[in-house]
Amino acid sequence: MTMEKAEGVKEAPQPIAVCNGRELRLLLHAGTIWLGKHAAQINALNVFPVPDGDTGTNMVLTMQAALEEINATSDDSAGAVAQATAHGALMGARGNSGVILSQLLRGIASGLKNKKQFDGAEFAAALHEGSATAYKGVIQPVEGTILTVGREAAEAAQAAVDDGIHDFFPVMERVVAAAKESVARTPLLLDVLRDAGVVDAGGQGLYVILEGALKYLRGESMETDEVIEPIPAAAVSAPAEGGMDWGYCTEFIVQGQSMDVEELRERICAWGDSALVVGDESTVKVHVHTFRPGEVIGFACSTGTLHNIKIDNMQDQHREYLVLGDDATSALLDAQGEADGVAIVAVVSGGGLRQVFTSLGVNTIVPGGQTMNPSTQELLQAVESLGNTDVIVLPNNGNVLLAAQKAEELSQKNVFVVPSETIPQGISALLAFNYQFDLEQNAEAMNEAAQSVQTAEITRAIRSVKINGLEVEEGEIIGLLNGELTVSGKTIDEVALQMLEQMNAADHEIITAYYGEDVTEEQAKQLLTKLRERYSAQDWELIQGGQPHYHYIMSAE
Repeated sequence: MTMEKAEGVKEAPQPIAVCNGRELRLLLHAGTIWLGKHAAQINALNVFPVPDGDTGTNMVLTMQAALEEINATSDDSAGAVAQATAHGALMGARGNSGVILSQLLRGIASGLKNKKQFDGAEFAAALHEGSATAYKGVIQPVEGTILTVGREAAEAAQAAVDDGIHDFFPVMERVVAAAKESVARTPLLLDVLRDAGVVDAGGQGLYVILEGALKYLRGESMETDEVIEPIPAAAVSAPAEGGMDWGYCTEFIVQGQSMDVEELRERICAWGDSALVVGDESTVKVHVHTFRPGEVIGFACSTGTLHNIKIDNMQDQHREYLVLGDDATSALLDAQGEADGVAIVAVVSGGGLRQVFTSLGVNTIVPGGQTMNPSTQELLQAVESLGNTDVIVLPNNGNVLLAAQKAEELSQKNVFVVPSETIPQGISALLAFNYQFDLEQNAEAMNEAAQSVQTAEITRAIRSVKINGLEVEEGEIIGLLNGELTVSGKTIDEVALQMLEQMNAADHEIITAYYGEDVTEEQAKQLLTKLRERYSAQDWELIQGGQPHYHYIMSAE
């Protein structure tokens, strides 16, 4: 059964007492369709007003990977469909929200193992196992997140069973109602959500999936009258002049009603080059070479439903999804087959930063970072592509950490994830790498080094917000210290100086500034001159990072 057929149901079917594998397929299709239609809204539920709101996109891509796995299985039992869903979601999981969603699905699949069909009571038990599995998968679970929504939905299912309800349909109704209420309460449980005036994005995504499945059960239309806002303009800037030296060939078909092809073409072309957007108001074929396929897909989801999605890395055809280090390293690995020593995989975005990481000995770079979180499968492929049996992974982004840890669990090699959450932490970790050390010694040294560096990130606010006692207006320059929003101002110079003061730059010896793709070398040099006047005793280094979204990333050591 195709997604189109699931979407096109006009009359409500009879409320079902049990759900079999075929119906489960349709429910998952419907939930994914509904999630896709709300992806841009979910992306906008970002606590900090920085251009990295990609929860909706990550969850859509995770569910799309699950659907691909479902379509590849011929077993129509509920247990087999659930298992395929869990495996596909795990391998395709992107970002922390995608990984937690995959763990929810994994637990549900465990609860439905070997079942041809399931009723409301069995569904409640499976949801409970899904919630428990998701909590176990997070080192420090936080309430007021997708974890809470999943748990309270499972509790509502069990309460329905305790009330004597055993049919699947009415239990599902209770689940969706509870998930909606749980999402609304997330700001009461998490101060940072309350201060930002938003609900939890991951929790909202889970609710939308469940709501879409219920809409299908009721025979309701998958169209929506809600205004679905596009991804904020600050998050969809065009690439730097000169074109891309690598990127993703992104292709898909988008189907909808009364689509504005010219508007779609204009937006898609802003993301990259070699763009082709052809079709009519109901069906459009899209092709674009872009650094940020997640943003393209996230926007397209707000205009219609996506089909035949294909994303290929153009830089390295023989190793899918990967960008390797220098040619010499590549040739050496190919010649030797199995290499000695500890190899390193790092997640990096930006031409200059890629050069920095490869020059420091990284064997394989997986493209990604803000707004483009690599999947578990991409990270696993990076690890498995190496000839080394001992591998260290540097995620360099807090939203990539869980996917990296899942790749570590799945690999047959000896893998250790150094939990670097920023680019400077990753670089500091690399400087501590010692070729004479074994895996454990290097992991320990790199982890310690990563925690010793201060990181400042300067970008532009994509919306107005009051958080941490700081009032920020849309369009203002903002600064984050070690991931926390601490500064806002009218100019980059003003914010940079405040960031250095907060970093206690005077107490450090070396300060490095990496300037982004939207900053010219001349602009960067002018800023550095001003900063040196204030901190003349420090050693300064200016490097072209080429990173998207962030004007500057600075480190103090």
